[in-house]
Amino acid sequence: MDKTYIKNILKGLLGILIYFAVSFFSAAPLYALGIDPNKLPEYVANIYSLFMEFIIILCIFFLFQKEITNSFKDIKKNNLKYFKKYLKYYLLAVIVMISSNALISILGGGISENESSIRSSFQVSPIYIFVASVIFAPILEEFTFRGCFRAIFKNDVLFILTSGLIFGSLHLITMPLNALFPIYLLSYSSCGFAFAYMLAKTNNIFVSTGFHFMHNGILMSLQTFLLLFG
Repeated sequence: MDKTYIKNILKGLLGILIYFAVSFFSAAPLYALGIDPNKLPEYVANIYSLFMEFIIILCIFFLFQKEITNSFKDIKKNNLKYFKKYLKYYLLAVIVMISSNALISILGGGISENESSIRSSFQVSPIYIFVASVIFAPILEEFTFRGCFRAIFKNDVLFILTSGLIFGSLHLITMPLNALFPIYLLSYSSCGFAFAYMLAKTNNIFVSTGFHFMHNGILMSLQTFLLLFG
């Protein structure tokens, strides 16, 4: 194992550690200042949440600054080529997701707590949820679950499976294990598999990030439509 690979593994692990540490302990700075986060005005809490996500993105950017910069230069030249080539993989993932959700519905399952929480929050703070889901989430999740994981796993199959499954399972972290759990997991992991495959084949984090932007944008646009006309 060469020194460059070891360095990449350490950077990947550090990036993942930063993600979980900041996510789970995001309120710690407020408590340290004697501020109860539960008593903050909603708009202040939302801005603070986005700020903490920005901190994670910034940290991972500095860890992989060279790789991200090169990827950005590449995507500016080849974005159309990448879109045409990998659109079919994204669409396949969406078909798997829709089919899984349909099967869940047929078997008597409902929407996951994660989805229910997003819908409820969207009713209360649509602008915040839209910005968080469409702009921040794709960058944050791709930098973490694709970029950092790719630095650790060089084997394509292992990387795609690990990245996709962990990405999907974190959307179901509050869901109890039951007979339908594997189908829920497939639904949430399908796009994760596709995004990981894109990175494995292109070595460009912005390919998967671009499709993630598009995916979340479509979903949030549907939510907006339902909120206005549903």
